[in-house]
Amino acid sequence: MRANEMGLGKGTGRNCVGGLARRSRAVMGNSIKAGLMATVIASGFGIATVEPVSAQGLFQRLFNPEAHRRQRERERQGELREKVAAVKVSAPRYLNYSADVWKKVSLSELSEKKTAEIQPDAQTAETGGAAAVSTDTSPAAAVVLTAFDKARPALADMTLTVLPEVGEAVVAFYRENPDFVWVENGKVTARAAAARRGLSEAGKYALNPDDYFVALPSAAGQDEAARDVALMRFEMDLSAAVLTYVLDAKRGRVDPNRISQYHDLPRHKVDLVAALESFASTENPRQVLETAQPQNDHFRNLTVELALLKAEDEETDQIVIAPGTFLKAGKTSPEMKNIIAAIEKNASPELRAAHTETLDAYDGSELYATELVELVKAFQKELKLTPDGIVGKNTIKAMVGETNAAKIAKVELAMERSRWIPEELGERKVFINQAAYTATYTAPGEVPLSMRVVVGKKSNQTNFFYDQIEIVEYNPYWGVPYSIIVNEMLPKLANDPSYLDRAGYEVSTPGGRKVSSANVDWYAVASKKQSVNVRQYPGRANALGEVKILFPNKHHIYMHDTPSKSLFKKDARAFSHGCIRLHDPKAMAAAVLGKSKDYVTSRIAAGQNEQEKVTGDIPVYVSYFTAWPELDGGVAYYTDVYDRDRYLLKALEKTEAARAKARTS
Repeated sequence: MRANEMGLGKGTGRNCVGGLARRSRAVMGNSIKAGLMATVIASGFGIATVEPVSAQGLFQRLFNPEAHRRQRERERQGELREKVAAVKVSAPRYLNYSADVWKKVSLSELSEKKTAEIQPDAQTAETGGAAAVSTDTSPAAAVVLTAFDKARPALADMTLTVLPEVGEAVVAFYRENPDFVWVENGKVTARAAAARRGLSEAGKYALNPDDYFVALPSAAGQDEAARDVALMRFEMDLSAAVLTYVLDAKRGRVDPNRISQYHDLPRHKVDLVAALESFASTENPRQVLETAQPQNDHFRNLTVELALLKAEDEETDQIVIAPGTFLKAGKTSPEMKNIIAAIEKNASPELRAAHTETLDAYDGSELYATELVELVKAFQKELKLTPDGIVGKNTIKAMVGETNAAKIAKVELAMERSRWIPEELGERKVFINQAAYTATYTAPGEVPLSMRVVVGKKSNQTNFFYDQIEIVEYNPYWGVPYSIIVNEMLPKLANDPSYLDRAGYEVSTPGGRKVSSANVDWYAVASKKQSVNVRQYPGRANALGEVKILFPNKHHIYMHDTPSKSLFKKDARAFSHGCIRLHDPKAMAAAVLGKSKDYVTSRIAAGQNEQEKVTGDIPVYVSYFTAWPELDGGVAYYTDVYDRDRYLLKALEKTEAARAKARTS
């Protein structure tokens, strides 16, 4: 806008300060009456902007700039609060599981015998020359067809409804090995009978025998062509069945990554052609089926446990303690008699012997007396619960136990999950079971190191994956994840832009330049238009404590120390944002480094932020099993803290429904 159009006169552009002062005095009176005015900001020889403001605002800007700055800061913070309230980083989620799709595979390409029209002689093959012309005038030898060749025409219209991997393997095998595996002289072989028996026993490995059932061919009263079709159908169906079994045994029936975004487990590749070659070359196909199952101690222990559970009758004398019971020393409860009965039933003989006098003297009283508190503490200690003498949810569950059916379900789910991880876990390894709240380091010739851990809250669940341990870091920085910046820090920054500066955090640009948290456009950070790094300085208040153990992964999960030591006293320990907090982090760091605990302590005491590389291959399994063998081989059962058993059961139900539909198609 030109100066003369605003009534400022021709000299305004040349004399900015004088023109502005004269015009301000003239306009101010009218503005006070009207409540608004135009503030003209001149720069150089022209006008930069025109901004409507209140008279009070103008006075603040001209005569009290500090008050104006504070007002603008309050307005900016209000805008930020409104914006960040609408921005959240969503946690991983559970998915609507889709089962593996079974497809119809044509076998027509196997129906014709492929023969070479010209067969070069040995000399031609050696020299690479043209095929030699035979001078032999004797009659050509008659072509002898095998039983499989005679039955080939039956394949022209034959299809299999199978998993795609199985269909591809069947076609590939018979293309290179055109002969019967399960049929001989027009009859089903003993090998086939043994395979069918092995398939019928799939239940002992937590598989469904119905998925692998193949009916015997019915050839009675049929002509030769019909018998060929029946025998070829049996041949192909049985080959498909054993390969489906092998695939299920080695990789599981469920793809865990379709259950939820908390699962990050690559599905195993299985050489099914090689598997079918093994069946073709053995007289003991049941052994081939059995060796397809994971060949490790934990799977064998689960298999034994499942057999024992199925052999037991469901208990009819289940002891019930009323839900919601919560009992402390000196209080009374009508559930006291059930509590004592449960201890008598489920405690070890050694514990019962040590407290014989207390048990014999109990007269059914409702009073939770001192001697009974000591009995409960001993029971809690035996079950690896916090021995505080308080009878609450976890202690009651340990007292009552789980029904046989519930244990069977947990073992079967554990067997399915065990197929998702490598068959060989490694000689040196760290195995974390989130459901058990434990981390265990094992190595040949060393005493296992097991400790309590804290895992992610239900809203910040720890992922199920495996990786390699690479680094131990002393006096670590805590690099704050983007999700925590947006979900938890932005609301604080909206109220106090200097919050991170005062709370011991370093804010820097991607290039490494340190900046004040008050100078960052946090809404731009939340909307991913700007990037900053936030990390907490090492020290007592640091969320990672004195040491962390890294196995770099896209989930930003690692093992670490924590200043919140009291949480390890709790039985249920789901409190973190997803990382694994260790009860004895120095011992774990020493174990993976192959050093002493004193060595780790000395590195921490130096006070420097330093990293040390872990040598050798040490896999870490961040797993989730509600039933799992303990170090002595006995199977322990755990609470399904994340409800993952329920989601896995749904996935298995959908899988079985899809397979049942495929069987009838």
